[in-house]
Amino acid sequence: MKSFKVADFKAPLQEFDEATPQPTGTQVLIKVKAAGVCHSDLHIWEGGYDLGHGRKPLSLKDRGINLPLTMGHETVGEVVAFGPDVKPADQADLKLGDVGLVYPWIGCGKCATCLGGDENMCLTPRSLGVYCDGGYSDHMLVPHPRYLLNLKGLDPASAAPYACSGVTTYSALKKVEQYFDTPIVMFGAGGLGLMALSLLKAMGGKGAIMVDIDARKREAAEKAGALATVDPKAPDALEQLAKKAGGPIRAVIDLVGNAATTQLGFDCLTKGGKLVIVGLFGGGATWALPLIPIKAVTIQGSYVGNLRETQELLDLVRAKNVPPIPVTRAPLHKANDALVQLQQGAVVGRTVLTP
Repeated sequence: MKSFKVADFKAPLQEFDEATPQPTGTQVLIKVKAAGVCHSDLHIWEGGYDLGHGRKPLSLKDRGINLPLTMGHETVGEVVAFGPDVKPADQADLKLGDVGLVYPWIGCGKCATCLGGDENMCLTPRSLGVYCDGGYSDHMLVPHPRYLLNLKGLDPASAAPYACSGVTTYSALKKVEQYFDTPIVMFGAGGLGLMALSLLKAMGGKGAIMVDIDARKREAAEKAGALATVDPKAPDALEQLAKKAGGPIRAVIDLVGNAATTQLGFDCLTKGGKLVIVGLFGGGATWALPLIPIKAVTIQGSYVGNLRETQELLDLVRAKNVPPIPVTRAPLHKANDALVQLQQGAVVGRTVLTP
């Protein structure tokens, strides 16, 4: 089995050649068909998050991420073998040779949060590609068949991003559904933003005003159907947002998550509005605290999505023929190059490794 691992934080990925594992217990062995290269992979590769305000960076090593690690949490694979403890009832509609999307946001499976269906919020996570080996490989072990969602004909490379950027934006959009009759302001027109734009339309929303510093990404958003776009560095960005919204802005989804985007997102909201922060770029908040109660603004974090939402998403994609985001396919051995290109802001849509 060939894989590319983070052996040292901030160092180039290293190629590993190991024996292909055999599934034990309830595990499923898959042959990887596609693995998305996500912005979250950059944070893992770099080893932490910038917390701003002069604080010590949040160390992923201190949070239990051990090296070497095979990243990749947006994975699609073909079922090669089931472990000996997998029962027919566990397999649902999966059989050998089927192609499924891996749900990676796995928890302990025992706590009240996991048993309630929100494994992504577990305090002792076992997320694939983060805490356990993921999809930057030609084979991968999935702990249980329930974490493999049959694609039923969807293209593997186009579907891989649904495991993160897809379910992340779907879950964030559900948090502002009550405002779908007004334009939603979204910061970041990369892979997440383009995904959110297409899903918003499929979910019945009026549309989105996309905010990004990159002219190429704003152009991509316009081609994808954005109501309007705004350069946040423009001196009149706030005025542009108000004018292009044509009325009070009630919902903002920040897919970037830095000090500048959260400040502009906060500032453009009307009284009673809602700011949902998804992005993990880093930094510290700059809001004037008295304005939070004065504007009665809700500020909510949104962390990926649960297994139920992922299945809902795939059903929505099929039912509404949701167009995929732009995907650039790359061979597995180009994994490090794909990370560097993403780090440099050179990727429109998503790069997907295809072993």
